[in-house]
Amino acid sequence: MRRLFTPSRPPAFAELVILLAGLMSLMAFSIDSLLPAMPAFAAAFSPDAPSRAQLVVSAFIFGAGVGQLFIGPFSDSYGRRRALVLGVGFYALGALMAMMAFSLESLLAARFVQGLGAAAGRVVSQSVTRDLFSGRAQARVGSLIFTFFIVVPAIAPLIGQGVISVVGWRGLFGVYLGFGVVVLIWFLLRQPETLDPAYHRPFRLGKVMEAILEVVRSTVAMRYLVVMTLGFGQLMAYISSAQEIYVEALGVGARFPLYFALVALVAGTSGPINARLVMRLGMRPLASVAFGSQLIFATLVWALWAAGAFDGLSAEWHLWIFIAWSISLFFMNGLTFGNVTALAMEPLGHIAGTASAVIGAFSSILAVGIAAPVGLAYDGSPKPLMLGVAICSAVAFALVWTDRARDRTEDAT
Repeated sequence: MRRLFTPSRPPAFAELVILLAGLMSLMAFSIDSLLPAMPAFAAAFSPDAPSRAQLVVSAFIFGAGVGQLFIGPFSDSYGRRRALVLGVGFYALGALMAMMAFSLESLLAARFVQGLGAAAGRVVSQSVTRDLFSGRAQARVGSLIFTFFIVVPAIAPLIGQGVISVVGWRGLFGVYLGFGVVVLIWFLLRQPETLDPAYHRPFRLGKVMEAILEVVRSTVAMRYLVVMTLGFGQLMAYISSAQEIYVEALGVGARFPLYFALVALVAGTSGPINARLVMRLGMRPLASVAFGSQLIFATLVWALWAAGAFDGLSAEWHLWIFIAWSISLFFMNGLTFGNVTALAMEPLGHIAGTASAVIGAFSSILAVGIAAPVGLAYDGSPKPLMLGVAICSAVAFALVWTDRARDRTEDAT
């Protein structure tokens, strides 16, 4: 049995990309497939304050942020494979707890535990990518991962709606359990350990803190951690608000998962576009264009919507204006995901697990601080969401743009 789970050679490049996208998808699938269950959560646990149901997303993301701070150093000590085994164990435990939840508080606790485990998918995926690639090559691989990764969020609400219609929302957590086990077995069967023995670090508090401090003291990593937080925060704000906006404000009803899938699949073309362009243009220029474009688009659509310029249009027009803007937001994410991650991780390859953990944890936790208030500010229209995205894009653009003049070696790799 041990030999069965000890592959002698790594998978081909295409399989590696899909496998790493599968690991990243643990988090995305566990968020997006749950969106159709929001009304059920609200009706069962929070009928007097339906917007509180959005907290099931925030609790999961917060758990993922905390979990990364443990899983990352653990993976630098015991390897990427063992870290994933541990993480999927927590993920499965959280799924079982959620199936037996009896209140909103117990459901939030279960989602927190599930997030702790899902953190391993993100940490291991990014650590393996950094173990094997660097610089623009890492950004290219990250963009390709995004291409496959986006398919899961695109179809996740449809899967969630289908499962809920057959076995209810509790049955959806059984699907999460199965998905986690399948991804874990696939990884153990196909991917050898990538942690370089020379980079092995003792799993002791002093060494862990030493590595964390090295990440925090890196001005490059901290700059792009903030950029990543702003990008992730505005995306999570969209996901948290999507069900209410599509169903209540725009009146699409049960068609919500179809429109969500359309947005994600169309925007998913940004991954291969970035993978091609980044090798020629560099990471920072592409990220600058992405955030700058979203700043202009989000501000323009918010201003027109707030000024009543769309009041005379039909509900169908309102829907397609929102969809067009949504595609631009997801497309921008595809032009920044791989680039910003590579920029943040480039100087920290010798502590890739811890670096991925610190960057991922703080960006996830702080992103909740962006997504939660934006989601709770929902006023029956997309305006609060658009304004929040515009502000986040403005700050992210400023941080990337002011860094473009630096002559860094990673843009030549």
